[in-house]
Amino acid sequence: MIDAVLDFLSNGLTRASGWEVFFYALAVTHITIAAVTIYLHRSATHRGLDLHPIPSHFFRFWLWLTTGMVTKEWVAIHRKHHAKCETEEDPHSPVTRGIKKVFFEGAELYRAESKNMETMEKYGYGTPDDWIERNVYTRHSAMGIVLMLFINVALFGVVGVSVWALQMAWIPITAAGIINGIGHYWGYRNYECNDAATNIFPIGILIGGEELHNNHHTFGTSAKLSAKWYEFDIGWMYIRMMETVGLAKVKKVAPQPKFDTSKLHLDFDTLQSVIANRYDVTAKYAKSLKQTWHDEVEHLKEKAQLESGFLRSAKKLLHREPNKLEAPHKEQLTTLFAHSKPLKTMHEMRVELGAIWERSHASRDQLLQQLQDWCARAEASGITALRDFSLRLRSYA
Repeated sequence: MIDAVLDFLSNGLTRASGWEVFFYALAVTHITIAAVTIYLHRSATHRGLDLHPIPSHFFRFWLWLTTGMVTKEWVAIHRKHHAKCETEEDPHSPVTRGIKKVFFEGAELYRAESKNMETMEKYGYGTPDDWIERNVYTRHSAMGIVLMLFINVALFGVVGVSVWALQMAWIPITAAGIINGIGHYWGYRNYECNDAATNIFPIGILIGGEELHNNHHTFGTSAKLSAKWYEFDIGWMYIRMMETVGLAKVKKVAPQPKFDTSKLHLDFDTLQSVIANRYDVTAKYAKSLKQTWHDEVEHLKEKAQLESGFLRSAKKLLHREPNKLEAPHKEQLTTLFAHSKPLKTMHEMRVELGAIWERSHASRDQLLQQLQDWCARAEASGITALRDFSLRLRSYA
């Protein structure tokens, strides 16, 4: 009898090898990531897709079993994050709370915000409220993870405890730490959205595509998180597979700009396309600004005799949202612009271009006139990168 108990604790019911346990852990944590990104994030929170009841309830059950997360709490906290992003009210911004706080204590920040009833009521609307949600998944949210512990021990013996511990740490590390922390602190940006969100890595597999966080914050309701040809979103691949067999229906994706290179006359179609694709426009303008910087930097070093440290920081400031620059930053740019009229012009024209799609009170005729005037001045500026950008702007269709 004792030998049988010891054998069970050592090998479990499956008598699995170390590699088999490893692949099991890899599979179950990946399913959890898929449940978070597809069900909680893209469907329940942002309504980018509708899920058939079969995968929808499977994901709810799986998250109860492997994380103990309540749909309403996760949805409400994430919606508040978008609504209050990078402010003191943001539940988990590394900009206001510090990267160490969010990375190492992200789960604690989540739990603290989940107790905020005002957040739950204001942002938790439209989430499941059926019998099983009220009486099992929400009321007994801890029961699932206890059941998961028993399942793992039954399958693998004592080793199952380690697998369970990995499952319990997986979302706090990947979602609370990496996405909410690093995803607003380090990485690359395709778009100059109004917060600090970054793409952590172009290949979105480990975190289900959530690595492409800058893309997501730019097009928050898009069911697809990849934007460039070199980016891969495995969550989108799963969604397309489910859509093929009728288990999902995509509602929203990011707009893709279209161009008519033969068109040089600015009209209402051009205006509408420029406004609809404003993030693509600003991304391309940033490239034009980089080219102008490249053309000017040697002059600034040799004739203006500006130090390398000053130039490095000024280059970063040029790519920041103008309305988010603080007084010392504005003073630094003023010094820079005193030695470079092209960079000053590029900065001022960027502010004017952004104002076109922010002027909701202006009529279509007024906005079109502003865009036409902008392009005329850009093409007459004598700045090659600005002229080329303006000609490309005319071709939006």
